[in-house]
Amino acid sequence: MAKAAVNSNPARLRKLYNEKYRAELKQELGVASIMQVPVLKKIVLNVGAGFAVANPKSLDRVVTEMAAIAGQAPVKTRAKEAISNFKLREGLAIGAMVTLRGNRMYEFLDRLIQIALPRVRDFNGLSLKAFDTRGNYSLGIKEQIIFPEISFDDVDQIHGMDVTLVIQSEGPEHSAKLLEKFQFPLRKKQVKE
Repeated sequence: MAKAAVNSNPARLRKLYNEKYRAELKQELGVASIMQVPVLKKIVLNVGAGFAVANPKSLDRVVTEMAAIAGQAPVKTRAKEAISNFKLREGLAIGAMVTLRGNRMYEFLDRLIQIALPRVRDFNGLSLKAFDTRGNYSLGIKEQIIFPEISFDDVDQIHGMDVTLVIQSEGPEHSAKLLEKFQFPLRKKQVKE
């Protein structure tokens, strides 16, 4: 069998980061070493499909859609404990998640910034409050149909997803500077009068 060709071309954002943004961030943040510059480590996509309890086949559709969006196969997540009020049994598949690294991560981020987020209804930027204390950024997407890989006619059920950008940095301010370099649509701070 022939091996699949590996894409050796770096993603556009990865190339920009390595050639331009990294040095600019070192200068702007005033850090001593290039190793202190914030870097995007991975992107985690997660879908909680509570509706799959009543209809387990609907989870297969969610997995197919996530594979199209992420470019790699997701894993099904299972319930850790039984909750009788929700008709949930331990070990029942109730969601899907995928972790992106390397070129796939940068290509997904590029599509998210350039194509998907501008398609959100009434979009006016992402909150600056979504950073955790370590500098990771999490956002929720209400409809999977903002991604061009998903055909609206083929969608059985609208569902959302969580996107977490895991950033190695010294805190939220440094992570925000990195995301600004990628043209991530963060809202500007409002000045109170």
